[in-house]
Amino acid sequence: MSPMAAAPQAPARGSVRKTRPLVVKTSLANPYAVSWSALEREDMHFILQTLEDRLKQIGLQKIEDKKRRKKLPSFKNQSRESCNTDVRVSEELKDDNPQVSGWTCVHTRKQLAIGVNEVTRALEKNDLLLVLVCKSAKPALITSHLIQLSLSRSVPACQVPRLSERIAPVIGLNCVLALGFKKGTTDFENEIKAIIPRVPPLSVPWLPDRIEDLRDNLETESSEGPDKETIDASFENLSSHKRKLVEGQQTPAVILQPLKIKKLIPNPNKVRKPPKSKKTTSK
Repeated sequence: MSPMAAAPQAPARGSVRKTRPLVVKTSLANPYAVSWSALEREDMHFILQTLEDRLKQIGLQKIEDKKRRKKLPSFKNQSRESCNTDVRVSEELKDDNPQVSGWTCVHTRKQLAIGVNEVTRALEKNDLLLVLVCKSAKPALITSHLIQLSLSRSVPACQVPRLSERIAPVIGLNCVLALGFKKGTTDFENEIKAIIPRVPPLSVPWLPDRIEDLRDNLETESSEGPDKETIDASFENLSSHKRKLVEGQQTPAVILQPLKIKKLIPNPNKVRKPPKSKKTTSK
């Protein structure tokens, strides 16, 4: 007799895994290499020495209270004597630390944008006259976006080596990766006029270089007036040119046909069970 055939076994649950298809997105590499323009060694020493001397003269510095205050115990289930002792301890701690943490010259601090995030926000609002970036910032992607942003706002910017090493200890910070000078500044007006001619121009292929005669704009209080007039005039010329092009073009002879949708599937990857049909009762 032939041996009995083994009964087919059901596949174990979870043994077969369905692999999801890899999502491939096509992208093109940027053919342009955007980088900071090289700063000469003499200009670097002049910029660092000028800023260091001016900051020391003003006395701008951030004071931080390094002493950690002792945590006072909770007032729950304590007698009146213990509450009085806690109040005395808090008063002694206040007397020991007369200096309050913060900036020494708040008015001068408002004229500066310190840090990459603060400089970026000020450039987006078009509130800066000059931007200086530290070369030791790693990775370089942290400060590379400031090249296009500063050139689009017509703000001179450059990368200064050892900016953080020289400026950060003077103002009481650990590092200064970016430093911006806001419009309407009075404490750094002469320093900005002296630094701007030494800043090399930025080169971005798809953005024109519009940084010209900034020293004349700094002398006037409202430096935005002539810039706005030139920008408005350029926009009017562009709009009139576009209108002439649209009027000169002829209407195309192509007739568009309506799109017909045969079947609409909301989510083809999701498997849906067919609806249960109701059983018809025979009479």
